[in-house]
Amino acid sequence: MLGEKKITDSLWFTAGISVLAGVIIFLIPIPQSLYEIAEAVPARDAERAWTLLAVFVATIFAFVFKPWPMGTVSFIAIVVLVVTRTLGIGPALSGFGNPIMWIVISAFFISRGVSKSKLGERIAYFFMKVFGKKTLGLSYAFIATNLVLAPAMSSITARMGGTISPIIRALSEVFGSKPEDGTERKVGSFVMFSTFQSDMPISAMFMTAMAGNPLIVQIVRDVIGHELTWAQWTLAALVPGLITIALIPLILYKLYPPEIKETPEAAEMASKKMAEMGPVSIMEKKMIGIFVLVLFLWVFGPTMFGIDATTAALIGLCVMLVIGVLSFEDIKAEKVAWETLVWFATMVMMATQLNTLGIIPWFSQIVGNSVAGLSWYIAFGIIAIVYFYSHYFFASNVAHIAAMYGALLGVSVAIGAPPLFAALVLAYISNLYGGLTHYSTGLTPVIYSMGFVTQRDWWSFGFLFSIVYLVIWLGIGGVWWRLLGLW
Repeated sequence: MLGEKKITDSLWFTAGISVLAGVIIFLIPIPQSLYEIAEAVPARDAERAWTLLAVFVATIFAFVFKPWPMGTVSFIAIVVLVVTRTLGIGPALSGFGNPIMWIVISAFFISRGVSKSKLGERIAYFFMKVFGKKTLGLSYAFIATNLVLAPAMSSITARMGGTISPIIRALSEVFGSKPEDGTERKVGSFVMFSTFQSDMPISAMFMTAMAGNPLIVQIVRDVIGHELTWAQWTLAALVPGLITIALIPLILYKLYPPEIKETPEAAEMASKKMAEMGPVSIMEKKMIGIFVLVLFLWVFGPTMFGIDATTAALIGLCVMLVIGVLSFEDIKAEKVAWETLVWFATMVMMATQLNTLGIIPWFSQIVGNSVAGLSWYIAFGIIAIVYFYSHYFFASNVAHIAAMYGALLGVSVAIGAPPLFAALVLAYISNLYGGLTHYSTGLTPVIYSMGFVTQRDWWSFGFLFSIVYLVIWLGIGGVWWRLLGLW
């Protein structure tokens, strides 16, 4: 009974902190500048925008302190927004209809199909055989795979979440590294997190490596009248990008090391296990076919058939169900996928509504006014840092780009920053900030929900790597861009 009372007291204490954070925001007088922004656009409303900001802050605190599961917190947030008439029921539930949600969910099911068919196990043994001598080498092997796939795959969720992470998960299980029994730090945590964090600079290196990058190209054309080319984008990102992906595993290896570092017996064990498995089974062949189909549609579907990444993922899911790789019982049993749908859809909805109601434009205006009169070097540095860390308020790179990229690029050019330099720096930041939190992109909930990395580690290392990214890309990258004549 005493133990239950302590748990209950802790629950209400953490819930109280979360509510208090929202109440404090709510009680702060609404800034006059927010009213002015709201008056300029009929769809915006300062009072509702401020209430939404308060609920958003309270939700973030609840995600951190966890008085209840994230799904429970999300439903509470939706109900509060509707009951207070901040949002109608349609907008409050709009996140569930966002296409990115269904890429996330489909990635869970593809992962389950790889595991159920034993294809993931076979691939894991192959990687063990080739790269299994050191855990650090395994990390670089997956990073290299990601680097090769990135130019042709614009969905980081499809690339890392649907293609690479299931293999890492299967590999980790081979080493007895499972979140379910507390052994994730043996191998899985290090390999999964180093590969994930490396996906951020890899996405920044290619115009076609992240869904929001083409949107940036359009905004740059509209704001500064420059047509960014694929080669121009990649050449400018090449040096800082390669340095970053080379350092990430080394940094994590020091600060977040795997328990198993040397695995000289891995290749022999892998060969033995593959021999025991025998020839590739019918189920594995089916999964390989689905894998190739989905990969083909992710790469070529948009240009050849007009099929986007979400549709491609759902096509793969339907084929898996029809040919028996998965049953609908398997779909219903994937509890983590459905929980992720609830909390991530809620975050996407609130991030979208923060922009619609005027909070994000108001925030962008404050930034522009605050740097007026400074030299462009200092002013642009402030803008870049603010743009990076404002991603704590977003659950999507694309939403963040749509909300702030154009406004901050315009401000940067107005204060004297070289237009192409400013456009590329903000473009690269638009990818790099995706590693900050466990809800930053469509990919992060897929990786986070596997359980290899705790929320505390995710946030602390996310912040650490944000500093690493800024130092490398603004420091070394700045020197490289000077040599290229960008500033």
